Amino acid sequence: MKDAQLAKSGKKGLLLTATGAAIMVLLTATKVVPSSSIAGYSVFVGIAFFFIVEAVCKERGPESGLRFKTVFADLKKPRARVWALLPTASGILSAAAGSLLFGGEYADHVLGRAGAVLSFDKIALLIVQVVVAAFGEEIAYRGFFLGKTAKKLPFWLCAVVSSAVFAAGHIAEGSAKVVAYDVTFVFVDSLIYSVVYRKTGNCVISAISHIVANAAAIVALLILL
Repeated sequence: MKDAQLAKSGKKGLLLTATGAAIMVLLTATKVVPSSSIAGYSVFVGIAFFFIVEAVCKERGPESGLRFKTVFADLKKPRARVWALLPTASGILSAAAGSLLFGGEYADHVLGRAGAVLSFDKIALLIVQVVVAAFGEEIAYRGFFLGKTAKKLPFWLCAVVSSAVFAAGHIAEGSAKVVAYDVTFVFVDSLIYSVVYRKTGNCVISAISHIVANAAAIVALLILL
């Protein structure tokens, strides 16, 4: 009886994962019009489906992809800290190289894109927004999209697809070269967050990595602006 219930909840979880991921992809597809804001709702969809799937499949404690209690232990896993720091280096590098290649246009583009959800004129609020935004994206894209689909499909396939969707959601109006450069680095960073999640099984770690990287990139861009 217990095995039958587990199998049934597993099928429901699989169906819910496929449904949630499909909705996220469809919402992000609206970025064919760069000014569209509908794609942003994919994060909320991912967060909702993450908790729904975990509840249906009864994924608790060490089975959950969101674990605050094991953060320090998870950071001690092989090469977890090295991978977690890579996006910070990538963010600074992208800001510096972008400034060299496109002048102030790159900083204007990224800060303008981020300005839709971040308040750069209010430091305290900005810090909260950076933290909340990164946690939301990591729960949605690493905890749900990657974490749940990778239970049934090859990890690297899920990492590439989820990262492509994540990067596409960051498309904003601007010159083709600047947009392509920006989205490419977002895709690369997303792949790194995927590796962080794979090594730790905890999207709290990838969220911390994301928060630090975003903060470093914002500071670098403001300096170079």
